[in-house]
Amino acid sequence: MLRRFRAMLKARDGLAAVEFAFLAPVMIVLFFGTVEVTTAVDCNTRVRDVAATAADLVAQETTVSSTDISNVFSALDAIMYPNSTTNLKVVISSLVDNGKGGATVAWSDATSNTTARTVGSTITVPTGLITSGGSVIYAEVQYNFGVSGAAFLTNTLTMSSNFYARPRRSATVTHT
Repeated sequence: MLRRFRAMLKARDGLAAVEFAFLAPVMIVLFFGTVEVTTAVDCNTRVRDVAATAADLVAQETTVSSTDISNVFSALDAIMYPNSTTNLKVVISSLVDNGKGGATVAWSDATSNTTARTVGSTITVPTGLITSGGSVIYAEVQYNFGVSGAAFLTNTLTMSSNFYARPRRSATVTHT
């Protein structure tokens, strides 16, 4: 009996199959986790690009209309591709210096799935961002990224980005 036990300890037949059985689930989880993290990082980069582009496109104008803003929102869909834009929420506002170290909302527009800022409301902005009597275009973006195939994680990951852009061709960008 002892001889058989020693022989079994020395046997190496099937060792690779046993090791593979232990490692395969770990390797599969690592693979799909890497794919999911890479997709999430790419999507987060796109969210930041959407915020910067939205503010920059509006800041290039002296006057914008609701149609212009709608066209900006349509252009942002292309930046998010191939991700769905159903969960993309964008608010673009013009903030003017209120002379008290803050800013007041002059106008604001939003995508259909969120709410624009209230005109006349006060917003705290970083010190020195708005010059006296000046303004900035403020873009706020939020995106709910759907995590696929991970039952132990939350179903969505909320990504957000804000971006300020100074008007390029005038002190303020007006909305008609």
